[in-house]
Amino acid sequence: MAETRKLTQCDRIIDYIQKNGSITQDEADKHIGCKRLPSRIHELKLMGYNVQTKIEKGKNRYGDPTHYARYSICK
Repeated sequence: MAETRKLTQCDRIIDYIQKNGSITQDEADKHIGCKRLPSRIHELKLMGYNVQTKIEKGKNRYGDPTHYARYSICK
């Protein structure tokens, strides 16, 4: 029986971006369980992925203005 390789967080991030177009820290935490998305993005860049970062503005849970990164992979 062939062994299957366990998916890494980087694998899951790539899959999520391919299915949804991009990912934020909130989405990574909620859907992948990744608490350190910028670290995983750095690893993806070291692997040769062309990752684009877009800073977006929004509001936090208290309604205060905030900003956050949205990551996508450029082809």
